[in-house]
Amino acid sequence: MSTLALDPRRVRGLTVANTRLMTRNLVTLLYTVALPLLPLAALVISGGGGPEATVPIVSTVLLLAMLFPVYYATLSQVVTRRDELVLKRLRTGEASDADILLSIALPGAGIGVLVSLLALPLASLVGLDAPTAPLLYVVMVVGSAVMFSALAFWTAAWTRTAEAAQLTSAPVLVLASVGPFIDLFPSEVARWLALTPGGILDDLAGRTWSGDGFVETWTASGESLLALLGWTVLAVWLAARTMRWEPRA
Repeated sequence: MSTLALDPRRVRGLTVANTRLMTRNLVTLLYTVALPLLPLAALVISGGGGPEATVPIVSTVLLLAMLFPVYYATLSQVVTRRDELVLKRLRTGEASDADILLSIALPGAGIGVLVSLLALPLASLVGLDAPTAPLLYVVMVVGSAVMFSALAFWTAAWTRTAEAAQLTSAPVLVLASVGPFIDLFPSEVARWLALTPGGILDDLAGRTWSGDGFVETWTASGESLLALLGWTVLAVWLAARTMRWEPRA
C-alpha cells in the first residue's frame, strides 16, 4: 500500500481510538479545553471590557487552543506512541503512513477547532459581535491547526521522551507566544515578529473583526495569509523529512 494512500474508514477508527486515549486523562482534558478558554471565561465573569478589550482576549484563546490541544497534545501523542512501539506496529499492518499520521493529528486539531468555535458565543456574552469576516476566521483556525500539527510532528523527531517535550517544544512556544507582545518592540523588529506563527494569528484575529469589506479585508490579510501558508509548507516538509517511527537505538 502507498504510504500516502488514505482509507477514510481506517482513519476514522484510528482517530476514535486516539481520541479516547487523549480524553481519558482528566489533566489532558483540562489543559486542552479548559485552559485555552480560561482568559475569555474570566472576562465574562468580570463583566467584560467592550469589543476593543475582547478581541485581544479572543486572540489569546485561539493561540492557546493551537498551542495546547493542537501542538503540545499531538507532540506528546506522537512521542508516546513511538516509544511504546505503537507506530512501528501500525506500519506493519494495513494502515498507510498517511492514515496513521492523520489519525494522530485529528483529535488535537478537532479540539482546537472546537475551542475556537466555543470562543465566539462566550465573546458574545461580553458584547462582541459576530466576526465581520467569518470565512477569514475559518481559514485562520483551520490553517493554524494544520501548521501547528505539522510543527508537532517535526518537534517529535528530535524529542526522545514525552517528558523531554517540555524542553524541545520551547522554540515553537516562543515563536507562537510573541504575537500579543509585538507592539512592545521597535517597528523594525515588530515587522518581522508579525511573520511568526503567533504574530500571524494575532494579526488575522484582529482583522476578522475589524474588516470594512470582503475585498479590503482579504487584501489587508494577504501578507499574513502568505506567511501562514509558508510556515505550513515548511513545517510539513520538515516533518516529512525527519519523521521517526521507532525510538532511537
